Amino acid sequence: MQNAERIISNSAPDRARLRELRWLVEEFHFEYAAVLDRCEIERWPDFFTEDGVYRLVARDNADAGLPLSLMSCDGMGMLKDRAYAIAHTEMFAPRYIKHLISNIRVTDYDARTVTASANYIVLETLIDEPTQILQAGTYHDLFAMEGDKLLIKERRCVYDTVLVPNCIVFPP
Repeated sequence: MQNAERIISNSAPDRARLRELRWLVEEFHFEYAAVLDRCEIERWPDFFTEDGVYRLVARDNADAGLPLSLMSCDGMGMLKDRAYAIAHTEMFAPRYIKHLISNIRVTDYDARTVTASANYIVLETLIDEPTQILQAGTYHDLFAMEGDKLLIKERRCVYDTVLVPNCIVFPP
């Protein structure tokens, strides 16, 4: 994914296209969050291209350009493996998850790709404990356009704190 943002002109056709793309990205996030919030983890890989990349990176590592990731999946095989492990083999206490995604911004696009960012907060409620903020950060996305549908080609979730709970079960 490119680090530099393309300056998009202020012409009316560009503004209209940006609004349309921002709406597509927002609709994508609505469905993405709903699937994870319903704990339908085995549907998670459906949001990615076959060669999709997912990284969960601490902000200090991202700022320093360091590659260390808390969670890393390269390609559909790894995404499906991660989803299967969460759904069938990992042991964790029952919980409710809520993904809040906001401040969606399209920063670049062409006929086949959309580059965007959005802030996220993941709330977690264990059945017998108060709700807590599990994670807060920013999605840095490269989407592939397939007709009027978006799929993640690359998602870097850059989370703001280096202190994380012992177990991050579901992806942010």
